[in-house]
Amino acid sequence: MGDFPHYDVIIIGTGAGGGTLAHRLAPSGKRVLLVERGDYLPRERDNWDSTAVFVKGKYRAPEFWLDRHGNEFPPEVNYYVGGNTKFYGAALFRLRPEDFGELRHHGGLSPAWPLRYEDLEPYYTEAEHLYLVHGQHGEDPTEGAASAQYAHPPVEHEPRIQQLSDDLQKRGLHPFHLPIGVNLSQDGNGGATHASVCIRCNRVDGFPCLVRGKSDAEVICVEPALRHPNVEMITNTHVVRLETDTTGRSVNAVVGRLADGSEVRLTADVVVVSCGAVNSAALLLASADDRHPAGLANSSDVVGRFYMRHNNLALMAVSKEPNDTQFQKTLALHDWYFGADDWDFPLGGIQMLGKSDAEQIHGEAPRWAGAVAPDMPFEVLAHHAVDFWLCGEDLPLPGNRVTLDGDARIRLALDETNNIEGLKRLRHKLQGMLGHLGMHEHKLLSHSIYLHKGMPIGATAHQAGTVRFGTDPAASALDVNCKAHDLDNLYVVDTSFFPSIGAVNPSLTAIANALRVGDHLVERLG
Repeated sequence: MGDFPHYDVIIIGTGAGGGTLAHRLAPSGKRVLLVERGDYLPRERDNWDSTAVFVKGKYRAPEFWLDRHGNEFPPEVNYYVGGNTKFYGAALFRLRPEDFGELRHHGGLSPAWPLRYEDLEPYYTEAEHLYLVHGQHGEDPTEGAASAQYAHPPVEHEPRIQQLSDDLQKRGLHPFHLPIGVNLSQDGNGGATHASVCIRCNRVDGFPCLVRGKSDAEVICVEPALRHPNVEMITNTHVVRLETDTTGRSVNAVVGRLADGSEVRLTADVVVVSCGAVNSAALLLASADDRHPAGLANSSDVVGRFYMRHNNLALMAVSKEPNDTQFQKTLALHDWYFGADDWDFPLGGIQMLGKSDAEQIHGEAPRWAGAVAPDMPFEVLAHHAVDFWLCGEDLPLPGNRVTLDGDARIRLALDETNNIEGLKRLRHKLQGMLGHLGMHEHKLLSHSIYLHKGMPIGATAHQAGTVRFGTDPAASALDVNCKAHDLDNLYVVDTSFFPSIGAVNPSLTAIANALRVGDHLVERLG
């Protein structure tokens, strides 16, 4: 691979954090190198095949992590240009203003951030416009003030979901259009126009987009950034450690392992880690040296700790009428986000999932075949299914943590009973309404038809919190600009910096923060 020049910035990882940061830095003229562990995702028919994606896990990283008992599980991670955004559902929510302050939950305290909502708000607006988010500010009563409307109108509900929205409103609730990043232009009936990139299909949630209509980090940020002559990318390069200089205050080498097993050493004035919350923590821990015996940026002992991933539940209801919806992920409900008339603590949010099909249900069948009435074949069940995703806040506990085994394998310890009472109550709220919404509950599914098979611990899609930021170096790893307290030139720009996770998908906050840190870096580099 020859010798590499010295760069102004090296960004490790090309997902929501790293990819967006590269896009922000590209016009500055600074020399930027993106380092991606994987390759480009192959574009092939299997991208949209349920059996390949969900049942066989064709695109999932071929690795296993260990739980606290040492048992292996397959994590839901994908190593490709664009990171996990290649597979995300592109639900791009802002955290609520209250999420940035201290919030009292049934299971404990959700801590305050060192920033306020107002500090991030301009970047949220920019992020929404950059990622082509379709939505309508003002519909969701829990959202914060927005300085600008979404640049694109909401994705319109198909008839069955419009009916659901109407039925929820009749019950005095406030359903709203889910903010979603798709390159869609709609005709008068809400269908995709002839020229629209997105075709409004049933393959947005959990599938990579074959027509490049989903706003993932590769399409939106990495490819446009690479058009600048000062931005380069190397793929199939797994960064295994960071080395510091003799003072211990500066990262002076990024060591990567190439596909053939050989090592490459890269250097830059500023090094940015954006590998995803688990892998970013693992890289810092693996980079321990004489001056940083507990790992880089870890004098506080928080690196790897306070892992959060949301308390999630998928509920599949069966509509009395057939559900012919294709693009189902258009509706959300936050009426119980902060509490309910019968409970003073936050419950969380409800949103639609992508439409499940017979293969996805069938792939899950071994776990609940006994509950499937034999007189209802999978195809019929799928045709009547209405799929809900319930999301409650996971609280940051020091014992929920990433560590490395002796042979550098990732171990993830997780208390799966952490603050789950709110989610249970949210489920009861939804279950109690199904009859009024023209549905009955068929079966509560663990989400593993979407998150592949395996233990719930494998549901790592909403991972966050392992390299938290804060003002106190004794209690946080990063400062407010996401620079390591202990090092002068090391930043972490993915969801690792979150002190709390709220109860909405973390992607937009990671994107907005990457834009914010990008502005700081442009200023720093002059």
